[in-house]
Amino acid sequence: MKTVAIVSQKGGSGKTTIAVHLAVCAELHKKRAAIIDLDPQASALEWYSRRDAETPEVIKATPEQLPALVKQARANGAGFTIIDTAPHSDRSAVVAANVADLVLIPCRPSAFDVAAIGATLNLLKISKALDRTAILLNAAPPRGAMADVAEQGLSEIVPVVPVRMHQRAAYSHAINGGYSVEEFDPQGKAAEEIRALYKWIMKP
Repeated sequence: MKTVAIVSQKGGSGKTTIAVHLAVCAELHKKRAAIIDLDPQASALEWYSRRDAETPEVIKATPEQLPALVKQARANGAGFTIIDTAPHSDRSAVVAANVADLVLIPCRPSAFDVAAIGATLNLLKISKALDRTAILLNAAPPRGAMADVAEQGLSEIVPVVPVRMHQRAAYSHAINGGYSVEEFDPQGKAAEEIRALYKWIMKP
């Protein structure tokens, strides 16, 4: 089972959006998926409440419950588990990083977001998870050099995922309806990005 934690101390980085789209992508690739929602706002659970489909399973949890839930997901045959963490929560980030095979830090390519990433990296350093960590540029402008500049600077600190998620209306439209972008517009560019990201995550 592949376990991915999405961690960022900064709010509004897009953690839940990434989590739900990746989980559905895993299901479409015949991997049983589960989202463990550690955010008190429970945005992933709220998205699930709008879905007609019963999968992927979304489980609301506390950081203390997480290790047991990951073991349970593996025992129940899950092939892909994604942990959606809360912003401004050291405990949530540290516990998630400790049980994950991969830690993704979503980061918008703006000066404020890039500057704020240090707090998240410090936590992951304490958790000794930096060698399993990559930065995912999210909500990148489809045009212009902003994302290139951000990647150049960030890649000197931590590896940057070679797939970017761009600012696309399809992500929001899909979430609002309880869908993923692959269900909402399977031939669209957003769906292509999610499939590419999932493929990168699952590479041997």
